Amino acid sequence: MSEKSNQIVEDEGQWSQQDIPEKIEIPNEIYNFKVVLIAIIAASAATIIGYDAGFIGGTVSLKSFQKEFGLDHMTASAKANVEANVVSVFQAGAYFGCLMFYPIGELLGRKIGLILSGFLLTFGAAISLISDLHRGLGAIYAGRVLTGVGIGGCSGLAPIYVSEISPAAIRGKLVGCWEVSWQVGGIVGYWINYGVLQNIPSGRKQWTIPFAIQLVPSVIFWLLCFILPESPRFLVAKGKIDKARKNLASLRRLPEDHPYFVHELDTINKSIQECLDATGRGFFAPLKALFLTRKMLYRLLLSSSLFMMQNGFGINAVTYYSPTIFKSLGVQGANAGLLSTGIFGLLKGAASVLWVFVLVDTFGRRVCLCYIALPCSLCMWYLGAYIKIADPAGRLAQGDIGETPGGTAAKAMLYIWTVFYGSTWNGTPWVICAEIFPQSVRTAAQAINASSNWFWAFMIGHFTGKALAKIGYGYYFLFAACSLVFPIVVWFVYPETKGVPLEAIDYLFEVSPWRAHSYALKKFEIEFNGGVASSDETSEPSESESDETPALKAQK
Repeated sequence: MSEKSNQIVEDEGQWSQQDIPEKIEIPNEIYNFKVVLIAIIAASAATIIGYDAGFIGGTVSLKSFQKEFGLDHMTASAKANVEANVVSVFQAGAYFGCLMFYPIGELLGRKIGLILSGFLLTFGAAISLISDLHRGLGAIYAGRVLTGVGIGGCSGLAPIYVSEISPAAIRGKLVGCWEVSWQVGGIVGYWINYGVLQNIPSGRKQWTIPFAIQLVPSVIFWLLCFILPESPRFLVAKGKIDKARKNLASLRRLPEDHPYFVHELDTINKSIQECLDATGRGFFAPLKALFLTRKMLYRLLLSSSLFMMQNGFGINAVTYYSPTIFKSLGVQGANAGLLSTGIFGLLKGAASVLWVFVLVDTFGRRVCLCYIALPCSLCMWYLGAYIKIADPAGRLAQGDIGETPGGTAAKAMLYIWTVFYGSTWNGTPWVICAEIFPQSVRTAAQAINASSNWFWAFMIGHFTGKALAKIGYGYYFLFAACSLVFPIVVWFVYPETKGVPLEAIDYLFEVSPWRAHSYALKKFEIEFNGGVASSDETSEPSESESDETPALKAQK
């Protein structure tokens, strides 16, 4: 602990102004086009995840696909099992990919890991195309597993790579590019399904086109990975200071002798060395620190639980089985089902843009997860009640295809749910998980967090078809209850990370979550001489502004 930190005067997490060091001006150059472009390239891997979620449910429901592989002659139970396997082997591959790519990201670097992931995405998508009537589904299973392994690697490395290269004030937006890419892919996937159904005659070509289009974003991402600079924080952790200095200067668009650049590199170096000294060095040291240190284990429990709660809102059930869900709401015909699904994708994509540019760095992570997400619960309660009372699937089976006001309201509720979920829980867990761990354990923690995401996605993807068939409305009530309880959990145990430098994240866990944000920013000023202000904010705060420290103002 530094001498200056011993001068802290604590009063419910506040300090006196005489302990705050002289401010360093934040130059506008650090918010530049290059860092944004690099973040978008790294995050574009999520396009493949979104595309898969958007196309696979609709494609396996096409009559041409079911006829090609004999699903149309199977019993309902056998057919549901095959469809569930085709959907869920992707998530199973992603689960193992997260864990397999941990040593690559930790030892060889984020860039090498992303390049190898991109290759698997491309190779897996290509293999899927050789499946046909005679070869069966084996190639599709193999291709989707390999693509899943590649996606697992990307989801374990891309968010932390983006967080490590980003200035703190826009870190949420840049990590949020992962979510926007995800939704862009989903929109394309939904509308490709609708397009082939409308314009391509039933046959092999109709279902092959959606599989083949996976190659486009996969190849583009793979090739662009070669131009990514390695993360400066990773290079510092590996002792490659000269290369880290060069990469950071390029990302920040600053000369290496600029005061802010010198300050940031020194802060990164000091923080990483302290973390490495605390956790130890070597391949297994981060794993030991995560699982054998009570504080790190608690933090890992928090981060990995976010994806369990995310799936408790019902997102993967709705995404992968949207045609089936719209059918259960009384939507008649394949065209109408895919059209409704396409509108769902558009709304989810628009919500993610709202989240990135307005919500996540303006209102913060806690506001998104706690308050803005609450309408999701009301929507799910209505959907479950409507299916219970009106039994739209039963009416369709009896030939009653007329649309009722209740059915129209049910579709509207699903769309409203999409907007509120898409602007809150869809992307925020990825941002938080990329932020809340120190450099020494960040790669290992993100691998575990990403594997948690894919584990729960696999569980929901594999069992949703059966659940919708057997318990129907009860499935929606389950999601409704979860989306009511989980925001309360977040409020009590998750601190706000908005605008907090990565080197100050540890301070968030020293006090209660609802006052951790200002506490961490003020302590960062004292520990790291981190009092920074934007170029138009250089005056010293007055005594009456004791809650508005220079760093806090800078993050605003």
